[in-house]
Amino acid sequence: MATPYDLIVIGTGTAAKVVIMRAQAANWRIAVVDFRPYGGTCALRGCDPKKMMIEGAKALDHTRRMQGKGLQGEVRIDWTELLRFKRGFTDPIPQKNERSFEDKGIDIFHGQARFTGPNSLEVDGHPLEAQHVLIASGAEPVMLGIPGEEHLIDNEDFLALEELPSRIVLVGGGYIAAEFSHLAARAGAQVTILQRGERMLKPFDPDLVDWLMDSFHNQGIDVRTRTNVEAIEKTAAGYSVRVSSKGETDTVEADLVIHAAGRIPALKALNLEAAGVETREGRLSLNEHLQSTSNPGVYAAGDAAQMGPPLTPVSSHDAKVVSAHLIDGKPARPDYAGVPSVAFTIPPIASAGLNETQAQEQGLRFRISSQRASDWFTARQAAEPVYGFKILIEEETECILGAHLVGPNVDEVINLFALAIRHRLTTTDLKTTMFAYPTGASDIGSMF
Repeated sequence: MATPYDLIVIGTGTAAKVVIMRAQAANWRIAVVDFRPYGGTCALRGCDPKKMMIEGAKALDHTRRMQGKGLQGEVRIDWTELLRFKRGFTDPIPQKNERSFEDKGIDIFHGQARFTGPNSLEVDGHPLEAQHVLIASGAEPVMLGIPGEEHLIDNEDFLALEELPSRIVLVGGGYIAAEFSHLAARAGAQVTILQRGERMLKPFDPDLVDWLMDSFHNQGIDVRTRTNVEAIEKTAAGYSVRVSSKGETDTVEADLVIHAAGRIPALKALNLEAAGVETREGRLSLNEHLQSTSNPGVYAAGDAAQMGPPLTPVSSHDAKVVSAHLIDGKPARPDYAGVPSVAFTIPPIASAGLNETQAQEQGLRFRISSQRASDWFTARQAAEPVYGFKILIEEETECILGAHLVGPNVDEVINLFALAIRHRLTTTDLKTTMFAYPTGASDIGSMF
């Protein structure tokens, strides 16, 4: 006999936990399923552990930049100690989550969930039924279709390395490649990035990415754009990565090759066909309430839905939309206006709102205020030469349409621009706000 529930949640990350809390408050009978440790990508395999390790690299980088400016002495990264610092945060999380669910009367299951019907699933042979199912299974690396692909490791494997190899190749040029290359290079590795496209960090403004590339070059990171990976071969000394670029072939030798070429919703193991859940081009077909268009009992949120940017705050936002519609019976729709995004390179790069192309496509009349501001106090006091901004301002209203920043503190300052974009604040609103000085935020009034 299948165990009946009001709600089954597949996944235990940010989106899952938000919906579970709302459903539990409504006295629903809930089951949660995950074949991985309970906690989700952000807490265990992504944002949080990555940020903790990058903080070590930031401290080292700042110390090196301040050599001869009041600081002396060599500093290096102890990879083992840095990993132990990270694990001090991540290791307790799965047990803590499981205990929290159990204390709330939520049934937990370990294993891969598979649909067996429109409202039924199976977890390692155990049948379950539910009136509603939330797919919050996150994302997984996209298949590249190249010989030797099985030799690639993913972001989780990299963040668990007991020792850092000497030669690292990253296949792809997005967030993972940018952030991990900065961390690995400062920890002493020789790093090569192989990017098929014309530039790295495609979601960010190309001018600011160009400015940021100075920091890659200064760290000795070998960035090869317009380069296709043809094959990865295991060798006696490690791996040989065969590449082609501009009609010529080459090989790059490595001790480790990392998949950094993008992620897709983790759906293929769910047997969606059995539930009548339709997909389009590898994504769930969802309506404006994040509900399946073909099975109204199924919802999705976060990276599994991929309706908004693949970011943790978006997962939480999606979950609130699902909860409002599913649990409270209120028609809710996601609103991704002004969502801030940051790549935690050193220094970081950040954006919120529209870029130039998007603003033009919407027929908006706008002006651009942009400057590479390496001579501003914010950059000089940190001995950081990479600093600049590009702000899009609507002509008629003086509202901020988009903000693109690179340099010290921009991972925090971008949140103020996100607030301005989401709530239609004007340049006057920002100029007349008194920010603490001297801080990164105190530069905002000079950016228009």
